[in-house]
Amino acid sequence: MAKFEEKSIPAVFQNRVEEFGERAIVAYKNEQGVYTDISWKKMNEMVRNLGYTLISRGVEPGDKIALFSPNRYEWWVTDLAVLSLGAVNVPIYATNSAEEARYIIENSDSKMCFVATKEHMDKVLSVKDKLPNLTDVIVFDSVDTSEGVTTLKEVMASGAANPREQKFNDRINAIKSEALATIIYTSGTTGPPKGVMLSHNNFFANVRQCHAVDPELFDRALEMTNLSFLPLAHSFERTVGYYLPMSFGTKVYFAEDFAKILENFNEVHPTNIVSVPRLYEKVHTGILAKVATAPPIKKALFTWAMGIAKENLPYICNDRPRSGFFAFKYNLADKLIFSKLKAALGMDKLEFAFSGGGPLSVSDAEFFLGMGIKVVEGFGLTETTPVTNANLPKKIKPGTTGPAVKDTIVKIGEHGEVLIKGPQVMMGYYKNEEATKEAFTEDGFFKTGDIGEIDSDGYLKITGRIKDIIVTSGGKNISPQNIENSLKASRFIEQVAVIGDNRKYLSALIVPAFAELEGWAKERGIEFSSRKDLLANAQVKDLYTQELEEHMKDYARVEQIRKFTLLENEWSQETDELTPTLKLKRRVINEKYHDVIEALYPPE
Repeated sequence: MAKFEEKSIPAVFQNRVEEFGERAIVAYKNEQGVYTDISWKKMNEMVRNLGYTLISRGVEPGDKIALFSPNRYEWWVTDLAVLSLGAVNVPIYATNSAEEARYIIENSDSKMCFVATKEHMDKVLSVKDKLPNLTDVIVFDSVDTSEGVTTLKEVMASGAANPREQKFNDRINAIKSEALATIIYTSGTTGPPKGVMLSHNNFFANVRQCHAVDPELFDRALEMTNLSFLPLAHSFERTVGYYLPMSFGTKVYFAEDFAKILENFNEVHPTNIVSVPRLYEKVHTGILAKVATAPPIKKALFTWAMGIAKENLPYICNDRPRSGFFAFKYNLADKLIFSKLKAALGMDKLEFAFSGGGPLSVSDAEFFLGMGIKVVEGFGLTETTPVTNANLPKKIKPGTTGPAVKDTIVKIGEHGEVLIKGPQVMMGYYKNEEATKEAFTEDGFFKTGDIGEIDSDGYLKITGRIKDIIVTSGGKNISPQNIENSLKASRFIEQVAVIGDNRKYLSALIVPAFAELEGWAKERGIEFSSRKDLLANAQVKDLYTQELEEHMKDYARVEQIRKFTLLENEWSQETDELTPTLKLKRRVINEKYHDVIEALYPPE
């Protein structure tokens, strides 16, 4: 019989510890670079020891505790310990600056902050004099500490020496399902970040809703493995990559970081992943770049196999068995190409890949689906914990985000805005009643800020974001996302931002797929000594002009890209053009490339 009534996340965790005991809950890379398991029992020991010390340090239900760290098992330990006491976890993206961290700690009224590394510790200490309410800093790594800072190891040792088991259990039992569990700060692209308040029940409801998308998959939860690489500070990874596998006993491996993701795929061979479109784009582009420089026979084989993959789409998208001569052709293509590709990528065991956090291009989705990897696109926001829509594994429609999940109403409101009502919708914005009121319609629907349409099967298609809409000087409303997705289908385009607000025509900043472009240039005998040199070549400019024409032939005249500039450097989080979930920060791009953009609009 379950020991705890499952009204909160820690109660679920405690019951699964009883059930799974010595099984592995997570695996992390140790200092020798080897993946090492942690059992459910060991994880619970760490959670409890940390919790005991937090009780002794005066942490009360409702207290806010900040967590400034990348994905690692200590993130889970801290989260579970904090929540077990009825306190509130306030995550900070690992890539945030000292000032961004200060704002979140101050605005959330956090009294304590957990940090991962010396770098994170130093960032918090550099602003600590502006944070009078911050009493403790606890660091995961074993580093030299100063006054007011202790290591996690010391804190857990203290808890082990002074257990408060009954008090810890009582705290879990006292948590109400509607209690606040976390405050997640939005990326704040249009002003100061807002603190999204999510309850234990918001997370519970969304876990149940995700389960209902494919209940059969979770019948095999104990045989499955997840690879965690999206930031846990975001609700997408938190719900779908952490609480969901934890609820069903699926083992989770922590990737080292996004830069080493393909290396980690090859070590882990996960069965499931949760990702943003950027991963699928990168893998697809990387494969095409390699094929471009392959010998003619290999190239011809790949092209033939891609034709078979396209024929496979009606079968895999509608869960239909292949038969007859097509089954023979597909099996042959799989043996010669698909299985080898998947094995090389570490995706040979991948059954289910969830994509969210931004629109996945149809060409990227179809590339994986055709090879037999079920990439299921969904939709959601931090404010909806996050999943509101998901394609059904037995009826996948590339280019859509699927029907509404269980117990959720999705409708289209004024100006085509997507509106949501369901148990996963947030409690509101922390200390911001005005913003909370503005976020809802009079009849209680959450206003997503996204523009979309719903087809006859109830599948939602996102066509743009209200705040990103470009209004040309001629008064035309244009969604840049659609155009950008079409352009990224080009094997020569890695990243693109469409410009044109209050302008007479649209232009584009393009980051080329350099591996692909350099291979193309070498084949044609184009000599270059640097990227700058390559991008200045007239043949390269002609190539991109043709690519734009080809990928925009279905767009109206007003939506055509009239001018473009090729950029030498890829956009990233580190250089501030991308959010932690790898979406474009349009305001930053507009400011950073102001002179480049102005040159695209010379005075007439």
